[in-house]
This record gives sequence, structure tokens and C-alpha cells, in this order.
Amino acid sequence: MKLTRFSSSASWALGAAGIAWAVASVAPGPAVPVKFTDITAAAGIKFTHNSGKAGKKWLPETLGSGGAFFDADQDGWPDIILVNSKDWTPRGRKSLHALYRNNKNGTFTNITAGSGLDVEMYGLGVAAGDYDNDGKDDLYITALEGDRLFRNEGGGKFRDVTKAVGISNANFGTSAAWLDYDRDGKLDLFVANYVQWTAKGDLWCSLDGATKSYCTPESYKGTQSKLYRNLGGKFEDVSEKAGLGDPTSKSLGVVVFDYNGDGWPDLFVANDTQPNKLYRNNKNGTFTEEGMVAGVAFGEDGVARGAMGVDFGDYDRSGRPHLIVGNFSNQMLGLYHNEGTGLFVDEAPTSAVGRASLLTLAFAVFFWDYDLDGYLDIFAANGHIEEEIGRVQPKVSYKEPPHLFRNLGKRKFEETTAKVGAELSRPIVARGAAYADIDRDGDLDLLITSNHGPAYLYRNDGGNKNRFLCLKLVGTKSNKSAIGATVRLESASGRQWNTVRSGSSYCSQSDLALTFGLGSDPTVTKLDIEWPSGAKQTLTNIAANQFITVEEGTGIIAKAGPAR
Repeated sequence: MKLTRFSSSASWALGAAGIAWAVASVAPGPAVPVKFTDITAAAGIKFTHNSGKAGKKWLPETLGSGGAFFDADQDGWPDIILVNSKDWTPRGRKSLHALYRNNKNGTFTNITAGSGLDVEMYGLGVAAGDYDNDGKDDLYITALEGDRLFRNEGGGKFRDVTKAVGISNANFGTSAAWLDYDRDGKLDLFVANYVQWTAKGDLWCSLDGATKSYCTPESYKGTQSKLYRNLGGKFEDVSEKAGLGDPTSKSLGVVVFDYNGDGWPDLFVANDTQPNKLYRNNKNGTFTEEGMVAGVAFGEDGVARGAMGVDFGDYDRSGRPHLIVGNFSNQMLGLYHNEGTGLFVDEAPTSAVGRASLLTLAFAVFFWDYDLDGYLDIFAANGHIEEEIGRVQPKVSYKEPPHLFRNLGKRKFEETTAKVGAELSRPIVARGAAYADIDRDGDLDLLITSNHGPAYLYRNDGGNKNRFLCLKLVGTKSNKSAIGATVRLESASGRQWNTVRSGSSYCSQSDLALTFGLGSDPTVTKLDIEWPSGAKQTLTNIAANQFITVEEGTGIIAKAGPAR
């Protein structure tokens, strides 16, 4: 859709938010050789997702579950939570989530037993954030039969506080994200809900007219997603009051980002066969939906696509946040460039991103700098929903390799999946994905979940040939997790920025620490932090190849070099 209308109702505070930067003229440096090595077994990860499938082909079996990197035990190293589903009827086995503690040597230990997370549920998504500001990351897990909030009690122990805090969501929850939408210093919660489905109401669909296949969501009615406001110890459902009560959405992904640069968090919600939603924060507890005006509601043909995961990033160093959206097969990825006027333009159809992704079905997607050259690259985890799809669409496969697109600068990408090792490029039925520097060597490692199959952990070998700076932020007036804080830095090769965020991807979450690639730059000359509270801090002349922790109002409280 070619929309030229200017969204006059939005506040385009270009200068105040720093999004009036000129696009950087400096291109990324020469590519460094990077290989992603499958270390799943060597790291001690032994997990198989159970979708419960037993021949009935029920809709939830197609969605899979996600995973997250978060610090379960407050030791500064990213741990892993893998979400599981379960059998529809008991088979004498239990399918549990898996909590893995990082041993700080490239291996992990399963500490699920006795953690409080060892409960059986038909889980799908997970989001990590410190909702009670006690310095420990809590977990929200979405589930078909009802979501759960697990409070981190310390030492890798968690307690189910769902009922105690007043959360009640049994609406087929998928992705979730913590955010401070009212900027009161307490983390609120957005939950994406999918469709109205029950086992008794499961519909009969077929690819060939003779045998049952999985239905697509067009067959089911949509349902309302949820926004819970944190009152301090309790949560209030403010979905209707906030203007987020649309009952027709079929939501699978959510990203929190300040798309108009006014300092307040907005929401993009990816919907499956319904228009995507772009909710502008009105700064008064309410949101206005602007997806159609902004050009992100539909595909170029004016038809709603099958959108799954989503993320944002400034891939061209324009100072503005752009969107990447995972879509169904035969629809290609959506790469929405923020024009800075209230309008987004999908650049995928004219780029390598669109051509390469036309036939694949993308669930998790995100921006990251896997080679640390200072320019955000793109990852997409792919896998179809129907095992027999090849019989009716010979060019489409059930198991699919992921897409890894390297940023070449000047809004161009090249697919590098085949160049980073055969292990990453093998076809799987991928669903969730997340990244973190698990071995603290500077570069970002990768976690992928698969539907009714194993989880995979890949180590990044070679990305740290370039330099980096990793920041963990700690809020004081702002929420302790610093979710919503924006970091802008300058180095010899130009300017870049990022925002601490929960959610994104698909049913998954990456590390809350921000990793900036610096290429060959030896120093960050200036670093500005804009906290959700409105406070601002500036640091200067920070040497590259460091992990630093910055506390709001104090400054750097910890430094460390890479563990090489």
C-alpha cells in the first residue's frame, strides 16, 4: 500500500529523541569469517519440545514454544529457560519446562527440579523482567489453559504468584513483553492472545479434501490481547481502558518501541491473517491504533498477511527504529523502513531479504549484530506448520533452514546462511529464537527452539574478531530492569543506538544486556543513556571490548573484560 498521509496526531520529536541523524556514510568494514557451531550436546542442553500431537491435528500443535536468555541466579551470566507444552491426555510422562544455569565455562546445568518452574502446562511464550524491582528477573509464561507469573525468589527458585497479583489470562496467550507504558517506574505487561479455540470446537480442514490437516487461523474467531498495569504488588487489566481491546486480532508477536521518538513506548502487534496493529502511546494511559495510516497493517497487495514474530532496529543508522516481521510462506519477510513522518515503507520486495524469504515460513525474527561490525543484521527462524505441505506446494518444505542476512550498509543485505557453517543451515521446524553472549567472549550466540523437536544452541565463533561494548543497565527511579532505556553511542565509524526491551522475536526473549559492535573502533567517544524516568546520563571515552554495568544516577558500577 502506498500511503502518503502524514500522521498529524503523532508527536514527531525528531531532535529531542535524536532521530534526526543523517544516515551514516561509513559502510561496514570487510566481513570477518564467522561460524556458528552447534554446541547443544557439549553444553549439556537436552530438551525436546512436546506439542502433544497424536494424530488429531489440533491447531495449537502448530505453534511450538519459545525460550529466553535471562539471569536466573543474579551472577551476571545469561541462563536459559525453554518452554514446553504437553500431551492432550496423560500418557504416563511429564513434559516440563527446562531451566539451565550457565556454568561460565560454555556448559549449562539443568536446575529445573525443585525450581518452582517444574510444572506441566501447555506453554508457548516467555518474557523476563523484574516486575517487583527487587533486582531479580521474574518470568511470565503464556499457556493455552492460563498464563503464569513466576516470581524469582533468588538462587534459581521461583514461586507462582499469578492469582496473588491478580493476573488472569486464559485466552491462548502467545508472545508477551514487559514495558513501562505509563513511565511510573514499575513494569507493566502486554500479552498477545491468538484465537478462540477449544478441543471440542476444533475444526476439520484438509489440504486434499480427504484427510484432515491443520487449519489456518482464518477458520477461527480472534480474541482480545491483554495489557496489565502494575499497581505495585497487584496488576490491573486495563486492556479496554487503554484502547487495546480489539476482539478481532489473532496476535502472535509483539515489540515495544518508540516509533515516533516522543520518549514514550509504543506497541507493534503482529497478527496472523488479520491486520497488524501499531499502537501509539498517547502519554495518558491510552493508545491510538495507527497501523493502516502508517502502512504496516497489510502487505503490498492490501491483504492481511500471516504475521508471526517481530523486532525493531535501526539497520541503516538513520536514527529511526525500523521493523522486521516474520510472515507465512509465499509472503516474504516484512522489512518496514521508518520514514520519520509517521509512514513505514516495506523494503523487502526490492531487496535480497524479500527474494530469499518468499517460500519460507518465518516465526522468530530479530535484528542483531552477529559480526560486530556496527551494523544490524537480520535472523529469521523458519519452519512450516503442515508436515504434508510439499504434496500440494512442491517448492515449500516443512523443515526449513533459517535466514541470516548480513548488513552491507546503504540499506542492502546479503544472505550469509550458507557461509556460517553447515550446522546452522540445516533444515528444522524452527519456532522461537533468542541471542546472548553465553560465554562472554564478546560476540552473540544463538538459541533456536523447534516444534515437537529439540532446542539448539549455537556458539558464535569469529564475531569477536571485531570489537564490541556490552552494557547492562540498572534502573533506580526507572524500573530495575531498565526496560525502555535507550543508549546512543558515538565512535570513529559513526553513531548507533538501541533500546533495552523485553519480548520481540516469537514467544521468546533475548538477553536484556545491549551489545554494540564497534568494528575496528578502539573507543566509544560518547555514550548517552535516556532512562524511562526521563533522566539522562553521559559517559565518555570508554575503551572497547568491555562489559560494563551502568546504574541510573550513579554511572559505571562494574567493568570486566571478555572471558577468553
